[in-house]
Amino acid sequence: MTIATAGRHSVARLWWRWPAGLVAMAATVFAGTCIGETPIPLSIVVQTLANKVLGAAYPLDPIDMGIIWNYRLPRALVAASCGAGLALSGLVLQSLLRNALADPYLLGISAGASTGAVTVTIAGIGGGAVSMSLGAFAGALTAFLLVALLARAAGGGVLARGTGQIILAGIAGSQLFNALTSFIIAKSANAEQARGIMFWLLGNLSGVRWPDVSLAVPIAVTGLIACVWHARSLDAFAFGADSAASLGIPVRRVQVVLIGLTALVTAVMVSIVGSIGFVGLVIPHAARFVVGVRHGRLVPATALTGAAFLIVADVLSRTMIPGQVLPIGVITALVGAPAFALILLRGRRRP
Repeated sequence: MTIATAGRHSVARLWWRWPAGLVAMAATVFAGTCIGETPIPLSIVVQTLANKVLGAAYPLDPIDMGIIWNYRLPRALVAASCGAGLALSGLVLQSLLRNALADPYLLGISAGASTGAVTVTIAGIGGGAVSMSLGAFAGALTAFLLVALLARAAGGGVLARGTGQIILAGIAGSQLFNALTSFIIAKSANAEQARGIMFWLLGNLSGVRWPDVSLAVPIAVTGLIACVWHARSLDAFAFGADSAASLGIPVRRVQVVLIGLTALVTAVMVSIVGSIGFVGLVIPHAARFVVGVRHGRLVPATALTGAAFLIVADVLSRTMIPGQVLPIGVITALVGAPAFALILLRGRRRP
């Protein structure tokens, strides 16, 4: 059997996974819409969705309808988009850099995006002509370029070899941009703005509405499509950039496209919900344990797992303490840190 024939047979065997994944994603979003601080019967949720989507005319309380349609559903959709986008960003960075610890948070991309967003909103850079997402993207790209230059100057080779120097440079970059963010807040924000920004920096979905959905969902879908399109290239990078080039992969173009896309996805998600850690670090490893290392399967599995994880984390952030909403970054850290420890221990036991 030739490689091409094997590939066609593999696609034929896996065609059903995409519809199954979409059904699982829809079920997770629906669960996130049903569960919240205020108990609302399942029948009310279904009738509300029927009224809004199918044009039904069930007589419902406008308050219940508003909670479901204008609060819970957009929040679940943005949480799913954010989880999928950050998880895919971590997967891309780990594959390109050949480093299991690479993720947008650890490499300073999230910190740079936070600095860019705060610079636009609090310091007023751009005079209102620059959006928060654009400012976050500029900050994310600047942070990664700075980290890459520092790692190269330290002899890490950055994308070519992916050694531990990039992680050390990322830690330094994260600290630098976190300090810049704190400086901007202290200098330019009043007390109320400072409280809101600090809560947002830990991850906050409370202010999410439908305009945020129209931004987050297309970006997450674009990231997913790009990663699926470059799945074979990501497989080739497992053996290094030189080996990928020998297999006919346009190494530099793929690196630029995927790193730029990672910065864009991270920046948009950070501009909407703040900086959330551990999603890009833990979720790709968890997906590898389930589906293996081939990116044709790993990319959709990572996106689905990341989306489900952040929806569950958001539900926990709203219901764990009655009458109080926790920053979602607190939940992801409480779950992600022990999970990553288990991943490390399990990897150590492997022969």
